[in-house]
Amino acid sequence: MIPLTLHDLQMIIVVTMLAIGILFILLGTFILVTRSYGKEVRTLAAQTAKLGQKGIGEEISGLVSSASELVLSINQLVRTANGIGVFLIAFGTLLVLLSYWVTTQIAPAGLLAA
Repeated sequence: MIPLTLHDLQMIIVVTMLAIGILFILLGTFILVTRSYGKEVRTLAAQTAKLGQKGIGEEISGLVSSASELVLSINQLVRTANGIGVFLIAFGTLLVLLSYWVTTQIAPAGLLAA
């Protein structure tokens, strides 16, 4: 069994919080870069625009309303992906700052032994 002092345990917790915070920041950045404006969303938006133009030209009101609802759904999808990315970045930053604060509160190892 590995003997752990209180200082060692506190440092393990701080390093774990820091690693998870950095991971969340990287994951949030990845989501913002890749998912917010992916190839599928662009293709779907282009097809919906073509569908809307066809509906306007042929006076088909149901087709136009369906296409506009689809565009609104796509915009909501993009906003949701952005929201998740921003939340992960904010939470990761909070974890990094919290781990820094906990580090400043930990007494040095030499003072614990005294």
